[in-house]
Amino acid sequence: MTTATKVNLPKPPLHPEQESAPAETMNAMLTNTLMHAVRNGVKDSRAQSALSRLLPKLESFWEVENVSQQEADEIQLRIVQHWDDLFGYLLHLYGDQWDFFYHLEQILLTIIRGWRMRPDQLKEDDEHRINNPEWYQSEKLVGGALYVDLFSENLGELRKQIPYFQDLGLSYLHLMPLFAVRPGNNDGGYAISNYRSVDPRVGTIDDLRLLADDLREAGILLVLDFVFNHTADDHYWAQQAQSGNEEYQKYYFIFPDRTVPDQYERTLREIFPTVRRGNFTWHDGMQQWVWTTFNSFQWDLNYRNPEVFRAMLSEMLFIANTGVDLLRLDAVAFIWKQMGTNCENLPEAHTLIRAFNSCVRIAAPGLVFKSEAIVHPDDVVRYISHKECQTSYNPTLMALMWESLATRDTKLLRRSLARRHKLPERTTWVNYLRCHDDIGWTFDDADAAAVGIDAFGHRQFLNAFYTGQFEGSFARGVPFQHNPDNGDMRISGTLASLAGLEQAIESDRDDWKELAIRRILLLNAMMLSVGGIPLVYLGEEWGALNDYDFVKDPAKAGDTRWVHRPKMQWEFLEELGDDGSIRGRIYRSIRKLIAIRKMTPAFGGLDMELLVLESPNLLGYVRQHEGNRVIVVANFCEHAQQIDSNRLRTAGMGRFFEDLYSGQTITTSHPLTLGPYEFMWLHRV
Repeated sequence: MTTATKVNLPKPPLHPEQESAPAETMNAMLTNTLMHAVRNGVKDSRAQSALSRLLPKLESFWEVENVSQQEADEIQLRIVQHWDDLFGYLLHLYGDQWDFFYHLEQILLTIIRGWRMRPDQLKEDDEHRINNPEWYQSEKLVGGALYVDLFSENLGELRKQIPYFQDLGLSYLHLMPLFAVRPGNNDGGYAISNYRSVDPRVGTIDDLRLLADDLREAGILLVLDFVFNHTADDHYWAQQAQSGNEEYQKYYFIFPDRTVPDQYERTLREIFPTVRRGNFTWHDGMQQWVWTTFNSFQWDLNYRNPEVFRAMLSEMLFIANTGVDLLRLDAVAFIWKQMGTNCENLPEAHTLIRAFNSCVRIAAPGLVFKSEAIVHPDDVVRYISHKECQTSYNPTLMALMWESLATRDTKLLRRSLARRHKLPERTTWVNYLRCHDDIGWTFDDADAAAVGIDAFGHRQFLNAFYTGQFEGSFARGVPFQHNPDNGDMRISGTLASLAGLEQAIESDRDDWKELAIRRILLLNAMMLSVGGIPLVYLGEEWGALNDYDFVKDPAKAGDTRWVHRPKMQWEFLEELGDDGSIRGRIYRSIRKLIAIRKMTPAFGGLDMELLVLESPNLLGYVRQHEGNRVIVVANFCEHAQQIDSNRLRTAGMGRFFEDLYSGQTITTSHPLTLGPYEFMWLHRV
């Protein structure tokens, strides 16, 4: 876990009589010691003054809560270490508030209460991660993501599936939103009614804690979503706002008429144009307009109100203390609003996340943030920092691997990797092929132009290709949120259906089935080796196809993303040991790839150097970490391609290599031929 550089806190000389001093004298000495630490450890004079004024409140808290001196010293040290940053962020966001100091005090007390409630086992994990700040950059991390109800019905049953995760080789499990949600349409769990209650259909908060304990025992990290841009319209705060409570109306953006909303709308884009137009919803009960960026039942929170920050911090720390190792921060791009802008990726959004991060460094330093910013590549990377989000989804890599598969040309992918793969120290990517969400073509238009591609026309081609409307397409995707006004569209579909397996099975073509399987394994090999944490959307590991029955459920029928959220078919697992089964072959192959990755130190970290290869159909790179080196080469087309063996010799510093996947020995005495959609992980013999 990341933390600020430790500050050496010199203490005043102790009095010889200190050990026998009365309690009042001892407390005064300790207070003086802390004051000395603040003066030496906090550099900003305003931050120093503010913390000095808060010290008596802390001392009272230790006494009331019966906190031992050792515990108090531990948390006070972390407060001092991170106070400059935290104070600066909060001052920037809320310094113009007349009651700023009151809110500062309440935020600090919320941090301390969160730390106080943190279980001892999690505090032990915190210490280990503080001492190993790059723990989440290990090659041994391989993730899986799932919906609890679709995968195993409930949390109790999910605990029984831990052996399945271990067999596959997972060490990181992301549970899609499982907290209490509004009835009916809830945006796939992203309309939260209560952050401290699990959806009763899948269990209780105690069930979640038990699962976290079992996963920790099995060596598997737990990842949950923190939906913090909005709440459901039936959340307690929203209900209070609807009842006329002005305090809670300030938690949201509520307007009596269209004057202000119309001013905002001039520069806002529509996220779900096929569901509704605009970003504001009329509420009959209040007779007012509410800001709802996504769905009409998801009310955007007003982070200009410092009480909203404090309240959401409290919810965040509660979730962290259930045993969560990483928190996925949902919709980070939208969390700050400013008139005259598109209200996306604003500087204050970054400040807000950094403020949350500083709070967590004090209260739960073992926790890591994962950014979910499906935006322009330049904006994605701005959320990634050890002081902001230590990990981030890599939507550009995902989109461009699919782009390369459709075009059989890796030039746009290569350009993006060359310019955008490297990240700041103590951060990493989370790489994925599919997830619960759609595919958006979020590559950079300038990158496309630089390699001779018209970005607008290319996106139209990709949409046509992956919905099966382009002649020769193997894909069976489904359109999502097609906006006829600007031509924007995204793609829904499972990995296997997009890679051609659905078409091949429908056509009963063995040659097409073979090519589809090869595409699936090629993409997984890239995801597992390019650098970062690979994340498998569970079902991919055995080739789940699109589930068109989602239209039978009225709450899901209007959202095509449910086509790639199929219910787990446990009976299919009986085929996994069948050598003739497509599902079995895919599962065993991906399990093997995962096992090799976890045993290959070169796949740790992010260090990656692209190879210059002759064919545009090829992608090659060298991964190296702590003196270990692996060459990765891949063919993104259905025709065999040759690689000049001399490039392998100079890149790998050797003449003989072993393909870690096939076990085949490769010599540089003649060109290397890669078959259709073939890949190799080459390690010097």
